[in-house]
Amino acid sequence: MAGEASAEAAVSLEHAQKTPDGDDAGRDVVPGTLPDVDQDDVPGAVTDAEPEPLDVTAEFAESVDVENGEEAAEKGKATAAAAEQLAVREPGPPEPAAPDLTAAAFFDVDNTMMMGASMFHFARGLAARKYFTTSDLAGFAWQQVKFRVGGKEGDVGSPREQALSFVAGRSVEELNAVGEEIYDELMADKIWSGTKALAQMHLDMGQRVWLVTATPVELATMIARRLGLTGALGTVAEQVDGVYTGRLVGDLLHGRAKAHAVRALAAKEGLNLKRCTAYSDSLNDVPMLSVVGTAVAINPDTGLRDVARERHWEIRDWRTGRKAAKIGVPSVLGAGAVAGAVAAGLAYRKR
Repeated sequence: MAGEASAEAAVSLEHAQKTPDGDDAGRDVVPGTLPDVDQDDVPGAVTDAEPEPLDVTAEFAESVDVENGEEAAEKGKATAAAAEQLAVREPGPPEPAAPDLTAAAFFDVDNTMMMGASMFHFARGLAARKYFTTSDLAGFAWQQVKFRVGGKEGDVGSPREQALSFVAGRSVEELNAVGEEIYDELMADKIWSGTKALAQMHLDMGQRVWLVTATPVELATMIARRLGLTGALGTVAEQVDGVYTGRLVGDLLHGRAKAHAVRALAAKEGLNLKRCTAYSDSLNDVPMLSVVGTAVAINPDTGLRDVARERHWEIRDWRTGRKAAKIGVPSVLGAGAVAGAVAAGLAYRKR
């Protein structure tokens, strides 16, 4: 099943990223160390002109009397005491929250965490690198528009599987590297700051945070890592010897499959779903939103907005113009994608 395959992939990818060279590697600031202290501000500190260089020899060592040594020791103690007082006054880094192992948050990606469709942004980046033609990209956009306007769960597989077909024969390592570049070029500035802040809130509470999306799990995991999240549940693309075949493992992670994936991950990680929170923009994700204790509609489409009001779910909308959502325009794709999709549809009708 798509849910179980996604949960297995998410857990394995999360564990693979926990290496000694993780987030704490190369950190310059060591908690608990004393700050640099200005000698002018330290009581008892020596502020005289710098002495002449001394030739430390056995003869000099014998000439140092006990009284001077004791005086230097006292001054050293005074300096240390002053430094300790300054360290106490200086606020240190906040203590990390104790891990909350039974609560977590699950975020949809497209139009929830990111403006537009992550897969479409990825496809744009691949088209720019000549992985396929711009007409192929327009066709993909048109399929996405048809699904977002009137699609049902059963007809999402075809466009998504077509989208996965262009990676057939490509190495996983190659596309992972390209994905990093495309994220910086086309995705990083499309993250909703409000949603990112919500994710950080859960992290600050010691909870784990996963993305849950129909996007291929490798791409979803890369996005999660770049956002500092725990990991991702995504569609699992088949690979043999490190090369994509263009086929799926199980089904697309969409609709009810997302709910199954969240349940499977909760069972593996010991989560209490009643203490978990889920976020999405789409009516298709009502099954996932319904399996957790707290559901939040982010930039909801008309259908989800109605359900959220009926079930008294919280609604957050970061968009400045809500008219598009009310009339059913697929804002998940953005204006440029919609224009490309319409052009593709006109071209198709002319054939």
